Amino acid sequence: MTSATKDQLEARLHYPQGDALPEPGRTLLVAPGVKWIRMALPFALDHINLWLLRDTLDGREGWTVVDTCIARDEAKAQWEQIFADELDGLPVLRVIVTHMHPDHIGLAQWLCERWSCRLWISGTDYHMARIGSRSTTGFGGDGAAAFFRAHGLLDPDALEKIRARAGYYPGLVPGVPSQYRRLMDGQVVTIGGHGWRCIAGYGHAPEHIALYSEDLQVLISGDMVLPRISTNVSVYDVEPESDPLTLFLDSLQRYLPLPPDTLVLPSHGKPFTGLHERIRQLEEHHDDRLAEVLEACGQRPHSAWEMIPVLFHRPLDLHQSTFAMGESVAHLHRLWFQGRLRRTQDADGVWRFSPQN
Repeated sequence: MTSATKDQLEARLHYPQGDALPEPGRTLLVAPGVKWIRMALPFALDHINLWLLRDTLDGREGWTVVDTCIARDEAKAQWEQIFADELDGLPVLRVIVTHMHPDHIGLAQWLCERWSCRLWISGTDYHMARIGSRSTTGFGGDGAAAFFRAHGLLDPDALEKIRARAGYYPGLVPGVPSQYRRLMDGQVVTIGGHGWRCIAGYGHAPEHIALYSEDLQVLISGDMVLPRISTNVSVYDVEPESDPLTLFLDSLQRYLPLPPDTLVLPSHGKPFTGLHERIRQLEEHHDDRLAEVLEACGQRPHSAWEMIPVLFHRPLDLHQSTFAMGESVAHLHRLWFQGRLRRTQDADGVWRFSPQN
C-alpha cells in the first residue's frame, strides 16, 4: 500500500447507498432501472455483485442480467427468489457476462436455459470459458504445477495439491452456452432505452467488458475497478510470458474520460463515486509494489515464490498463495518487459530475477 491505509483510501470515495446492502434473494435500486444483487461466495472474497437492468428486447418487456455467480445450489435458490419477487412478473431477456472468471459466468448456462435467452460476452472470454469448463485454464493441473515450480514453488505436497485441482474451473463452471452474442470494445448495447458502451479491459481477464451508460452516468465496472481491494492481475501457465500488469494499467486509462461523478457499480464492494481518485490509488498501489520488487531484487535475485512475502504482508494458505504467485510473476514481468530486470534459470529450472546490468 501507499502510506495511507485501506480505510483512509476508501474514505476518499463516496458511497451513495451508505452501508446498505441487498438482502439475500432481494435487490436494491441504485439507478433508474438498475437493481443491485449481492450473492455469497465460499471464498476469502466472500461475495459478488450482480445487476438487473430493466429492458425491452425484440418487442418483449423484461430484464437483462449482468453476471451470474458460481454454479452452486445456494446461488440458484437466491436467483429463484429474485425471479419470484423482483422481476415484476417479467422474464429475463438476456445474460451479459463481463468476463470468464467463475463467479461471473458460473451460472450463465443455467440462466440461459432457464429463460431460453442468449449469453452476451466478449469472444475471447467466451472461448476461454468453453475451454476451461472442459479442462482447466491455469487454476490447477499438471500445467499449473509445472509453471509454479518454474517460479520457485518446490514443496512436493503443495505441487501435488495443485495437480489435484485440475477440476477447479469446471467445478464452478460446469458448462457454457453453446451459442453467444459477441461484445466488442466501443460497441453500444441498447438496454431499456439507454445506450451502454462496451469498454474492453485487459490484464485481469482475456477480454473483460465493462459497460458505461452516458444517459445514466453509470459504469458497470466488473472487476476492472474495485473500491477497496486491488484487482487480481496474474500470469498463468497457459500464457507464461505475458505482461498482464502493463495491460491492466493501460486499460485503466480508458475510464479517465468518464465524468468524475460517474456511479461505479463494481463486482465486489459497494457502489461508489470517485472513479478518478480510485484509478490514482490503484496506480500508486502498483507503483509501490513495483518499487518493493526492484529493491528486493537489488539485494539478491528472487523467484516469484520468494517475492510473495515482499508483496503480501500476511499469512496465505495454498489457495491464496497460487493467486499471489500469479500476481508476483506479473509484477516481475512488468519490470522484465521494461528492461529493468533480467531473468535467469538456475540448475533446478527456477526463474530468478535481478537488476538489468
